[in-house]
Amino acid sequence: MHFKLIIAFVDADKTDLVLDTSRQHGAKGATVITSARGEGIKQSKTFFGLTLETHRDVLLFLVEEHLSRHILERIADAAEFENKPGTGIAFQIDVEDAIGVMRQVEELTHELEEQR
Repeated sequence: MHFKLIIAFVDADKTDLVLDTSRQHGAKGATVITSARGEGIKQSKTFFGLTLETHRDVLLFLVEEHLSRHILERIADAAEFENKPGTGIAFQIDVEDAIGVMRQVEELTHELEEQR
């Protein structure tokens, strides 16, 4: 079985929405790294020298490659990445090898057998 790693940078208030959406579309779990910081085309606003930023979370999803594009698109729709500038980004990269995912492989294999 081959995997892709989906990496999503989302506003902290959309983390649960993105996690729920990914699970509904085939992801078996995720790793959440909290309180990331980023900057886009426009620099962050400041107020008396303090930067006003929303907190972002980094979400990591190791998913089966045939599900990855669908999950990526659903995440983007749910978090409104294309509709609202500055809400976040998501992308996927190939995974050459993975260890510790046997339970995920078993679950995916079981689901594929049920679909037949």
